[in-house]
Amino acid sequence: MKGSDPTEAVRQTEQVPSDPAAALPQRSPAPTTRGTLRVYLGAAPGVGKTYAMLEEGNRRLSRGADVVIGLVETHGRAHTRDAMGKLEVIARRHIRYRDRDFEEMDTDAILSRHPDVVLVDELAHSNVPGSPNAKRWEDIEILLAAGIDVLSTLNIQHLESVNDVVEKVTGIPQRETVPDAVVRQAEQIQLVDQTPEALRRRMAHGNIYAAEKVDAALSNYFRAGNLTALRELALLWVADRVEEGLQRYRSDHDIVESWETRERVVVALSGRAEDAALIRRAARIAVRTGGAALSSVHIAGSDGLLGADPTALTSQRALTESLGGSYHVVRGDDPATSLVEFARAMNATQLVLGASRRPQLRARLIGPGVGARLVRICGDIDVHIVPHDKPGASPRFAGLAWLNSLRPSTRRTLTGSTLAALLLALSTLLLSGERSRLNLISDVLIFLLVTLAISTYAGVIVAVVSAVVASALLNYYFTPPLHRFTISERNNALALAVFVIVAVLVAVLVDRAERRRREAVRASAEANTLAAVAGSVIRGESALADLLGQLREIFGMRSVALLERVDGQWRRARSVGLEPPQTPEEADVFVTADETTALAMAGPVLRADDQRVLRAFAIQAAAALRTERLADEAEQTEPLRELDRTRAALLTAVSHDLRTPLAGAKAAVSSLRDPGVTFSEDDRRELLAAADESLDRLSRLVANLLDMSRLQAGAMAVHSVPVEVEDVIALALDSVGPAADQVGITNPPTLPPVKADPGLLERVLGNLLENALRIASGPITIAASARADLVELRVIDHGPGLPVQARESAFAPFQRFGDSTNIQGVGLGLALARGFTEAMGGTLVPEETPGGGLTMVVTLEAAIRDPLPLAPPHLAEGQRS
Repeated sequence: MKGSDPTEAVRQTEQVPSDPAAALPQRSPAPTTRGTLRVYLGAAPGVGKTYAMLEEGNRRLSRGADVVIGLVETHGRAHTRDAMGKLEVIARRHIRYRDRDFEEMDTDAILSRHPDVVLVDELAHSNVPGSPNAKRWEDIEILLAAGIDVLSTLNIQHLESVNDVVEKVTGIPQRETVPDAVVRQAEQIQLVDQTPEALRRRMAHGNIYAAEKVDAALSNYFRAGNLTALRELALLWVADRVEEGLQRYRSDHDIVESWETRERVVVALSGRAEDAALIRRAARIAVRTGGAALSSVHIAGSDGLLGADPTALTSQRALTESLGGSYHVVRGDDPATSLVEFARAMNATQLVLGASRRPQLRARLIGPGVGARLVRICGDIDVHIVPHDKPGASPRFAGLAWLNSLRPSTRRTLTGSTLAALLLALSTLLLSGERSRLNLISDVLIFLLVTLAISTYAGVIVAVVSAVVASALLNYYFTPPLHRFTISERNNALALAVFVIVAVLVAVLVDRAERRRREAVRASAEANTLAAVAGSVIRGESALADLLGQLREIFGMRSVALLERVDGQWRRARSVGLEPPQTPEEADVFVTADETTALAMAGPVLRADDQRVLRAFAIQAAAALRTERLADEAEQTEPLRELDRTRAALLTAVSHDLRTPLAGAKAAVSSLRDPGVTFSEDDRRELLAAADESLDRLSRLVANLLDMSRLQAGAMAVHSVPVEVEDVIALALDSVGPAADQVGITNPPTLPPVKADPGLLERVLGNLLENALRIASGPITIAASARADLVELRVIDHGPGLPVQARESAFAPFQRFGDSTNIQGVGLGLALARGFTEAMGGTLVPEETPGGGLTMVVTLEAAIRDPLPLAPPHLAEGQRS
């Protein structure tokens, strides 16, 4: 815990550069080989990071390496000091800052010494202002660039990516952070681990902090729950780094089979309603296999927009992410092959998909479904086939997988030609056997029907060719003289000519109708996509990043960026994906929304038909960006509006409340100074008392107004220390004067102290007592009690009470519920009391007094009165625990 470090206040003023590489100083020429970095990572102070680093330094020294200590913080720990052994220590640099002397690592001295290995503690440390670099990791980068190997230490709470999570867990902000990229570049990251119980034992034995700090640490930062959460964060972060290394190794060595180092479940989505059940089933499988990683994937065709309903996919994405999984869209025309490739890329161990919707007759004719093919080609990946309640037709001929790698037009021509050849050959064979019973007209009509059937699937070109071929077959096999390409009768020649013309015309009309159908289907997909996006934006369900993410998934892009033109130059406003383009020149697809906003995408080149949808997306994205900007501006102006309301209320309140004591004091003083009036001694004392009372009231009003302004500005200084409740109650009673005789006190003898600012807590109780004495006619009681690690102070009156609907408004500034005059102040007492209490980390809530009246409950954190005695050093480790 850094709070006890005298340089903490200095370190808090430093800022981590957003780009670690850009911030690295260039102070020495780069050697031929760069040094290596090893980081010892721990979950919390005291796990043994520095000790492990020193052990490694001593080991390398024993092997003949030149090892020095650049900077090691022992924090007074004897074991750490002893572990320094024979290692040479480089003298530290002394820096004068704000009339105080500080010590920092002397990077120049280490460079001059140029050892093989240097030990540098506390990687995330912020240097004192006046140092050559703002951060210690910047000093380490200089040493690495000089070819010096560096061993360093780091606690998980100082990593930038988990900083906010640590603050939520521990309630303590960590202002010293290091970018993850700095740690990721380390050649080795070694986890130094201890169980929370062992770490708390070390703390209790005085092996981490001094004795006077042990109890506070054990009851705050070093609680068992905090340590468990920090340990899990450290383990998961290191596991992710190990996973990155494994994936890099598999990629470098072209390893495609799955390595079952960790269970990973992939669920295949088709975009139908039953996919939600598949996701939940996959999530249950993941949980039952020890918390496996969950991913969902939708295989979209590479020839346009998503074939599934975008609204359904959006809800399925939300469901996947709510269950802790990740959502992906992969382009590919063969679902089975694409699924296996994705699963192998994710190193998945299990695949979950729905049962085939293909009828058995169709499966026999064109091949098995996706599930059956997956079982054959998935190798060592387990496949779970989940049955559906809703049977139906599959939208794709997945059995003809060898066709899916071709372009749609080529695939249609090839399959249509094959179908035409088969149908024409079959028709010729069957009609030849029935030549004695059928005439030429019947043969022509049957061939015309076959040609029409071909034109409905194969397109106009194949249909025209089929018509010509059919005409030749009719001439050769069925028109006298047979087996010759001559026609003896004029009527037969006319019939064949009409057959060709009719077949061609019908093929053209059918092809036009098919084109219109495909255009309608595509228009419907576009409409569904735009409706889903527009609806989510209007309802406020999708932020700009989500909108860009939908665009990236629908069109299969690597990255999408929303660009803004500022001063004639394009700059990136928002982006998703890897390496998003920053200029139109870097983009594979560029669509403008207006003169100042455009979409830039990196990925496959899209068809011209997609430009209309992309422009609609661009307009929606530009509108979402403007909405975000307006929301930010409104949020920034809200404090100003609140300040204006406060000022208006203040002017209204003080117009009378400040004038009354001023007028009273001035009247008393003016009367006393009047030479024409002679007052008796009693009258003089009465006038002086009136002036004194008016000035005291004025002083309290001004103090309250100043305190309220500091609270609203967030500038209230709070110094929380252990405070005895009895002492604060006595001071609060003194502040209310003679009226304190009406207040009774009920405190248990074993009441622990509270963590509070003594001055602020006195003001809180004083204001509550004044409020109770003003509105109540009977006795007032102050009752204190302890509950778990909290202390509750109750100010109880038996007055008129406070209606439930008015309890919150009573705490607003300048409110005086039930007052008939303004002579009692500007209504800041309860507002200040709640503000002071919350500033000390407590709460102030009103309750109804049993039997009638109002009870104000102040709840604060209890402080430990006396530290626990340390175990005698002669006891064994098990006895001490």
